[in-house]
Amino acid sequence: MRRMTGQSSQPDAIAERLQRSTNNSQRTPVDHGHYHIRITRDGEWHYRGTPILRPALVKLFASVLCKDPKGQFWLQTPVEKGRIDVDDVPFTAVALTVAGSGRKQTVRFLTNLDETVPLDMEHPLRVGGSADRGGPAPYVMVRDGLEALIVRPVYYELVELGENGSDENADRFGVWSNGKFFGLGDRVDAE
Repeated sequence: MRRMTGQSSQPDAIAERLQRSTNNSQRTPVDHGHYHIRITRDGEWHYRGTPILRPALVKLFASVLCKDPKGQFWLQTPVEKGRIDVDDVPFTAVALTVAGSGRKQTVRFLTNLDETVPLDMEHPLRVGGSADRGGPAPYVMVRDGLEALIVRPVYYELVELGENGSDENADRFGVWSNGKFFGLGDRVDAE
């Protein structure tokens, strides 16, 4: 990779430093301030307002992405870090697959960066939403506090798999995956 001199915040220069930052020392990472990178709600990565079109570069950045307890997002290695802006969450779930049925089914999501995420206790479903966003906003945990927004067509597929709960989930509508019931909303009663 070509080294960019004098412009330490360009994506290639950032990527080069991140690739070299394999030193696993216990020192505090150097804060490089803001990297001028933004992830839009649809999961697209931008540098100074321009889309980053190289998937390998975006995947490298995503591999060192973390979220601090205050909700700030960082690209962080053991030796350096820089803040980035995230409009909502850093990933989108763009497809799902299902194996089995009923309580024994397993649901898996595919993210916009080709990560496969099972719907399970480590990767739970969360449904947020507000009137300004046009209805429910479903999310799945990807890793380390980083979530994926489940895009609308995938959410509709998930709803098609849903059923009314029973026992402690009797008032909920949701989907089974890996032996656990994940709520999508209030119980749906036939009219």
